[in-house]
Amino acid sequence: MGRVRRTLGKPWFITALTTGVVLVGVGLYWFQPWKLWVDETVRDPFPVAASVPPSDAGGKTDAGPKELATGKLISHEHATSGSVRVLRLADGTRVLRLTGLETSNGPALRVWLSDAEVKPGKDGWHVFDDGKHVSLGELKGNKGDQNYPLPADVDLDDYRSVTIWCDRFDVSFGATELTRA
Repeated sequence: MGRVRRTLGKPWFITALTTGVVLVGVGLYWFQPWKLWVDETVRDPFPVAASVPPSDAGGKTDAGPKELATGKLISHEHATSGSVRVLRLADGTRVLRLTGLETSNGPALRVWLSDAEVKPGKDGWHVFDDGKHVSLGELKGNKGDQNYPLPADVDLDDYRSVTIWCDRFDVSFGATELTRA
């Protein structure tokens, strides 16, 4: 027993133990491994305009959303599927809608509009260049149907794709080319 006390009392042992605990804590924060087993399902309702414009001279209104672009997600770093629609609502606002999204959960996931071409493959950091992108916000959940408002100043002609982007590791989980309607 005297030998154990002498080992625990040595400064190098306490320093090594403290360093190990700090490294484990930082690793858990950085990688968030528990997210591999936790799914977050979101069921945003189909977007509708806040107000409908008055009818035109013929008495008709265009109250339904107009589809501006569509796409089907492909996998990059993680298995990803679902569809993407960019809609213009009757009040003129635009929304990006993810439908049937299925991907892995992860730390710091974002929804991006990008000017990059979508390339197939597993190298999520090589499939996108360092070009122009707009973050539409944090991914609400890794499964389900979700709406993301597009900023009014975003010109869709400047962007050709959508990606589920991991800011923490700079990789695309999945992406799609946008096909204009």
